[in-house]
Amino acid sequence: MVNRQLSALALSLSAATYATAQTHKAGSFEDGGNTQVSAMMMFLGNEQKVYIMDKSEGNAAQFNGFPAMGSVYDIASRKATTMGITTNVFCASGMHFPNGSYATFGGNGAIGPGGNIGDQTPPGNPFQGEYDTKYGDYDGTKAIRIIKPCTDDEDFNSVDCQWFDNASLLSMQSQRWYSAAEPLGDGTIVLIGGFTNGGYINRNYPNVDPANEGGAANPTYEFFPANGRQQQTMNFMVKTSGLNAYALTYLMPDGKMLVQANYSTVLWDPLTNEETALPDMPDQIIRVYPASGANAMLPLTPENNYTPTVIFCGGIYMDDYSWGNYSWPFADTFNMPSSRKCHTITPEPTDGSAVDYVEDDDLPEKGRTMGQFIALPDLTMLVVNGGGNGTAGYAERTLNTLQMPLGMSLAADPVGKPAVYNPRAPKGKRWSTTGFDTSPIPRLYHSSALLLPDASVLIAGSNPNVDVNLTTVFPTTYKAEVFYPSYFAAATRPTFTGAPKTLSYGGDSFDLKVPASAYSGSANDAADNTTIVLIRPGWTTHAMNMGQRAMQLNNTYTVNTDGSITLHVSQLPPNPNLFQPGPALLFVTMSGIPSNGTMVTVGSGNIETQPTKAASVLPASVRLDGASGSGSNSTSSGSKNNSASGGSRTGPIVGGIIAAIAAVGILGAGFGIWMARRRRAAAQQASSPSYPMGTTPGGAGGVVSGARVGGGGLRSSDSSAFMPLSQGNGSTTWGANASAVSLNSPYYDDPRTASAEFDPYHQNAPRMSSNQARGPY
Repeated sequence: MVNRQLSALALSLSAATYATAQTHKAGSFEDGGNTQVSAMMMFLGNEQKVYIMDKSEGNAAQFNGFPAMGSVYDIASRKATTMGITTNVFCASGMHFPNGSYATFGGNGAIGPGGNIGDQTPPGNPFQGEYDTKYGDYDGTKAIRIIKPCTDDEDFNSVDCQWFDNASLLSMQSQRWYSAAEPLGDGTIVLIGGFTNGGYINRNYPNVDPANEGGAANPTYEFFPANGRQQQTMNFMVKTSGLNAYALTYLMPDGKMLVQANYSTVLWDPLTNEETALPDMPDQIIRVYPASGANAMLPLTPENNYTPTVIFCGGIYMDDYSWGNYSWPFADTFNMPSSRKCHTITPEPTDGSAVDYVEDDDLPEKGRTMGQFIALPDLTMLVVNGGGNGTAGYAERTLNTLQMPLGMSLAADPVGKPAVYNPRAPKGKRWSTTGFDTSPIPRLYHSSALLLPDASVLIAGSNPNVDVNLTTVFPTTYKAEVFYPSYFAAATRPTFTGAPKTLSYGGDSFDLKVPASAYSGSANDAADNTTIVLIRPGWTTHAMNMGQRAMQLNNTYTVNTDGSITLHVSQLPPNPNLFQPGPALLFVTMSGIPSNGTMVTVGSGNIETQPTKAASVLPASVRLDGASGSGSNSTSSGSKNNSASGGSRTGPIVGGIIAAIAAVGILGAGFGIWMARRRRAAAQQASSPSYPMGTTPGGAGGVVSGARVGGGGLRSSDSSAFMPLSQGNGSTTWGANASAVSLNSPYYDDPRTASAEFDPYHQNAPRMSSNQARGPY
């Protein structure tokens, strides 16, 4: 495999300082400090740093004399320092690479004050900003930005610790704004759909051109790295025209992908571009942007045979006409209640059952739009942020309301109280808000949330405004919060040693050591109630955590005479599609109380067909009567700042620019591996296999990336992965038939109800800014 690298441009970054350890009250919010830029997007770079991104706007914090679009947040000190980002990252997508680097994809054209188009545009195209001299941002619609997260042991002034952001050297095949990103089992990232230009939703009205919308919609998908593969039209993105921004995507065990947008759902094969229709979303509730319902894959566990189930909660139902067009909604969304409904779907059941949506417990108290699921290491799911009314997005007006009552916000009634969902609880008892405080800070459009290594949750952002506005009803927000879930009531947090730097797909088990001081009471009971949990917090924006997954690893144990416990832990199931290669946090959770997480690398660290081995057989559990822990058994408002063993990073994907231009080929080869059938025995039994049998397409078995039964041949490699592309933009976005993309059998969702008669006056109303800048986003 060719593994050449690009490096970043030299930018300066000041050193961070540290704060003293704190005590924390379970269910409470603490001041998380100032993020310097409003946290539209975040990801956890390592155990020390969170990376934050914002659109181009008039932030007071600057970098090199222009308003900053990025910062790096130090978890210990809760202080952020600005970073350089060159292209407008507004409403981009993002994802991890197998080696722990991260990328963001696409964004908006160059924007200046007031959200107006940048003051430098391509010849003949005044609707696309190439650069803005006041805000200093370049067109980001095709940009790919890559960073290798660094720690305090490294020099943040080094090019190796900065964003590489030069769209003339590294870019996508076409413009993508609000695109989806989902990794495959080999680490390749699939980029789906998006706008090329646009506004509130991705359509004109009436919707006479569902494929292209006069050139403003992008119904294609592409791979990164491309390895010679050209973008193709995805029919699902035509069918769901209008309501398919940030399509919701989840890779399944057999390599197909669950894709949900508008009220439609499919299983899609990204290698063959074949779609299998699944049932529609019940009640035609919309969960994609701008309805922005909370959505996540539930934890993968031995109990559910590692079979993925995806949950959707909240969002909103509006009839087709009310959604409006690029300019604004035709309804006063801020007066419309969001949905309380939750539904789950298991796209690839292993028990032969039919695939369908199943109604789950309603959200507690009220509905939420822009609610966000965070996977916790006790195998529950936390929901934070959002509003009780309306949708994401912002506008100067709606169809009938010229003076907006809440500034530019299309949502109202902020929901500040978190709620926790327990998928293992009986139906009717899965939600709880007991003991949770209510945040006083509205977290609406452009809010974000992320699991931290100590198992708390960083919450930041909120900015339903076209540019910085500190005095409106729902202002641009720089203040972060840290929320402490219920398990912070424990006086003793588990600790452990022995975490490996890398985890594999199958292969030999490993041991973790838990000292007696990490728990209280009977050692046998503690060992019986210990789980090992792997969580990837994901790349968060717009009420989503792209790439987020949680998995419980199989384990047995040995109780030692000194009260310590040795945990014998399986590697991941031998199917990379279940938990794609890349960085993750490893937790030990004892009786629902998690340790601090240790950062590990899952897989080989390369974009390639991941090596797999047969799952190993774990030794039998060994109990010891009379052994006990020495930790406190009381609850406390404080928690110890315990640290598990240190994590690690592999080398970056970006390395060095040679002669200012580099072209890289990443060889991708697919091969199939059939795994022997196994069923999970009780953890205490001898000769217990590490993983249960998983019949294709679900569970831990099946065929791994690139070589499924019935298709998906080898893909050849070429040198196009990082091929420099021209930054020039000749888009004729609003012209008829602007796109030359060839479509196959275009189709689109039927309207939800009979529409009111369309008034062409409103369709032709000017977009938000006086100079025809993009709509209300």
